[in-house]
Amino acid sequence: MKQFLEYIPLIIFLIIYKLDERLVEIGSFVFTFGGIFSATAFLMVGYIFVFGYMWKSQGSLTRMQWVLFGAMLVFCGFTLLFHSETILKWKAPVANWIMAAVFLGSQFIGKQNMTKTMFGQIVTMPDQRWNRLNMAWVLVFLIVGTSNLFVAFTYPDYWVDFKVFGSMGMVLLAMIGQIFYIYPYLQADEEPVEKESEKS
Repeated sequence: MKQFLEYIPLIIFLIIYKLDERLVEIGSFVFTFGGIFSATAFLMVGYIFVFGYMWKSQGSLTRMQWVLFGAMLVFCGFTLLFHSETILKWKAPVANWIMAAVFLGSQFIGKQNMTKTMFGQIVTMPDQRWNRLNMAWVLVFLIVGTSNLFVAFTYPDYWVDFKVFGSMGMVLLAMIGQIFYIYPYLQADEEPVEKESEKS
């Protein structure tokens, strides 16, 4: 559920981006609402609230969440500072490539890779299968990042829609594939519990 909270600012970003630009006056403060730059500002504020909530509820942020939060601050901040849409187009590709690098690095550095760190408390699998799953996520993040870059600079009219729904769809498909991959071991973990209940 918390993973899907990260997509709420993106959906708000898409809605505001689709609106025609208009001047909004609140007291003595006047700002432009609608279009890419006000959408970016709302995206930035939305991420701050979401990750602030996660920090409070979890006590800390995961490495993945730090990567996303850091990428958001850098690319959204520079987009607004330099008033350049091109900078924002690099956010999704770079963030996904960093995630791929983090997962790949965990394959060789540390006691266990990222997938085992994240899901090892839920299911017990042989290290070989954890390594395969970890490398699968490396591939997923590379594909998501590269496809975002391709669409952003090849089909600029559709890049925001793809950034929100295309990326979300690819990650969702990967998560479904992961469930099927670990499902036999979830069943194996449940069997001893069932046998104990039958004895009692």
